[in-house]
Amino acid sequence: MSEALNLRIQALLDKQAILECVHRYCRGIDRMDRELTLSAYHPDAIDDHGAFVGNAEEFVDWAFAYHAEYQLSHHHMVFNHSVELHGDTAHAETYWLFFGDNRVKPNTLAVGRYIDRFEKREGVWAIAARVCISEAINDLTPSDVPAAWREVLMSNGVSARNREDVSYERPLTTRERSQVSGLAQS
Repeated sequence: MSEALNLRIQALLDKQAILECVHRYCRGIDRMDRELTLSAYHPDAIDDHGAFVGNAEEFVDWAFAYHAEYQLSHHHMVFNHSVELHGDTAHAETYWLFFGDNRVKPNTLAVGRYIDRFEKREGVWAIAARVCISEAINDLTPSDVPAAWREVLMSNGVSARNREDVSYERPLTTRERSQVSGLAQS
């Protein structure tokens, strides 16, 4: 292969590793998995989340305490993602959407962007600095779904903010079709 092609392939691999790091962060925060969340950061990283500024360990403590106190569950979703590579440093902008199933209703729907400086150290891309920009924070009223139907819709796996969550199950198993039919007819 030509040197130009090798450089393009390496750039794609680096951008993919950075995107996977952003995804690890979101999954780690939502599952309240400390090790997974911290794997998205270099140990000396600084996170500025508006209401909090500090190192990665302190940020995770703050974020987990906040979510445990105010939400029954929460979801961090990412969308548009751009990366500028400069050797072993990269600058990324990632649009996010946050949903919080709040302990006290209404629920929260917020949007913003992660502005990140990533660094590749010893072959690993991770966040070195993050500024979390919140651009809108809104109330969202839960839908009026009958309790029995809500139970059926939410009965196919453990949703937990820890390693009991179905996403950690290896190998993943499913219910029998007969189990679903019986629930839906109740």
